[in-house]
Amino acid sequence: RVPVRGIAIPTWRHFATPLGEVELDQPALTKLEQFNFVSRSNAAHELEHSLEVQLPFLKSLLDDFTLVPMVVGECAPEQVADVIDSLWGGDETLLICSTDLSHFHPYQSAREIDLATCELIKAEQPTIEGEQACGCRALNGMLVAARRHGLPVEQLHYCNSGDTAGSKDSVVGYGAFSIG
Repeated sequence: RVPVRGIAIPTWRHFATPLGEVELDQPALTKLEQFNFVSRSNAAHELEHSLEVQLPFLKSLLDDFTLVPMVVGECAPEQVADVIDSLWGGDETLLICSTDLSHFHPYQSAREIDLATCELIKAEQPTIEGEQACGCRALNGMLVAARRHGLPVEQLHYCNSGDTAGSKDSVVGYGAFSIG
């Protein structure tokens, strides 16, 4: 995809989904520009699929909401947490971090790697590396923010692509967690 230094936010006014448009929160996006590691880049968002898989789900559940999409590249977990903190609201704020876990290991090896990663996530340890989760920088930043706010992390589910009809020779791991 597109290399990103810091955090990339788009210039667009909305994202289109099969269920309708999702408006981007322009005041919030403008507010993020106060951070010298946040920049506007549509290119960073064009090929990124992590949000693409979440939006139809969110649109069907929430219908009317605004969105602050970010692609997190090279930056420290504390920087990501600072951005999250700047947007932190009340109960109306929903924060989603989307990342796969390990990629392309045999089934049992992937389970071992992923279950160790799940333990780090539940312990709010912001030390996850790219081999454990491709979105490790966003995930680590979210864990720092959760810890700052005293919010526990609970694992909801874990599986990998070998748990479906897919091959067990080379799998991708997935986990679902809630914070708070």
